[in-house]
Amino acid sequence: MKLDLIIIGAGPIGLACGIEAKKAGLSYVIIDKGCLVNSIYNYPYNMTFFSTSDRLEIGGVPFISHGPKPNRAEALEYYRRVCSSWDLEVKLYEEVKSVNKHQQFEVQTAKGKYQSMALILALGFYDRPFLLNIPGEELPKVKHYYNEPHPYFRQKIVVIGAANSAVDVALETWRKGAEVTMVIREPSLRESVKYWVKPDIENRIKEGSIKVYFDSDVKIIRETSVEVQTPQGMINLENDFVLAMTGYEPPFDF
Repeated sequence: MKLDLIIIGAGPIGLACGIEAKKAGLSYVIIDKGCLVNSIYNYPYNMTFFSTSDRLEIGGVPFISHGPKPNRAEALEYYRRVCSSWDLEVKLYEEVKSVNKHQQFEVQTAKGKYQSMALILALGFYDRPFLLNIPGEELPKVKHYYNEPHPYFRQKIVVIGAANSAVDVALETWRKGAEVTMVIREPSLRESVKYWVKPDIENRIKEGSIKVYFDSDVKIIRETSVEVQTPQGMINLENDFVLAMTGYEPPFDF
């Protein structure tokens, strides 16, 4: 299939590019290996956006939310409506296998081949987690994605990370009955932690409800424990789950 433009990634940016291509009268296709706005679909179930709904609008389609800031379910509904309103040409669950350029771009997917004069990579940063690269990371108890707190009720969990995701996970799982320990490489929480959440996590740490080890690293993960290097030396913690909120990187390895 020969086109003017191929867009890889059906997230908000990919959809916005598709809208502009359609407005310009270009032939195009948006390709994604997952569902529509796949990254948002994989966000925690109870996630609320930082931004207000008006700042997330694309294509002139109003984004109405019930609260001051929209949640995951509202965002999924909104982007489905955007795609339908603009009747965007989207190919979902079609993984890109290779991208080559000769006189034009050639994109081979699991289902077909596309050619175009221009290519946009709208891949986002939620596809691959930054790995710890330590023994035991392959165990089923280690999670790089977090959905909801219920599975961690009355479980001993270690949360790795110092930014918003780690803080949100620590607070939410603790409130739902988990025994939470945070392991943080830095000497403190990140300054980027949401201002309305930071006092909450700081107070939970201060009162001892959530334990924290700063300037520390998880070195080995075992079936029932983790070994942590702290400024005072190596310690062994009983543990049921490790939630590694270490960030993500885009998939550039076609």
